[in-house]
Amino acid sequence: MDWIDDGRSPEERLADLGLSLPAPFPPAASYVPVRVHGGVAYVSGHGPTRDGAVVHTGKLGADVDIETGKLSAQLTALNILASLRAELGELRRVTGFLKLLVLVNATPDFTRPHLVADGASDLIHALYGPSSRHARSAVGVATLPLGIATEIEAVVTVA
Repeated sequence: MDWIDDGRSPEERLADLGLSLPAPFPPAASYVPVRVHGGVAYVSGHGPTRDGAVVHTGKLGADVDIETGKLSAQLTALNILASLRAELGELRRVTGFLKLLVLVNATPDFTRPHLVADGASDLIHALYGPSSRHARSAVGVATLPLGIATEIEAVVTVA
């Protein structure tokens, strides 16, 4: 389905999808969630959390299937959006997505991190339309903080 700018905010589009933003998760170490410089927001790695707790843990290719991995990536993207809203005041200030780096906690033989990453990319496209088409890397890794199934960082243009 192609996205048409009908004046609705990204939050309204989320509600139409039956989704909502979680409360921003505080940094787990010494960094900031979002750094804005020169019209670009650099978003630190986020994970699949809600209500202050990790939701999706485990390894793709072992105890997590691709559909659950996509849900983890989608929730991770929602957390990125929550941090962007906290930093920018409103999600309408996001004008485009340049790049996502999707890290997938996976077994060495798991060869489909790109399918897991679609959980994030598809959500972003549903909220922002054609301007949100982005470059992306999806990489399987041996471990992620707190055992999370996915971690995503983003580079976003802002007004």
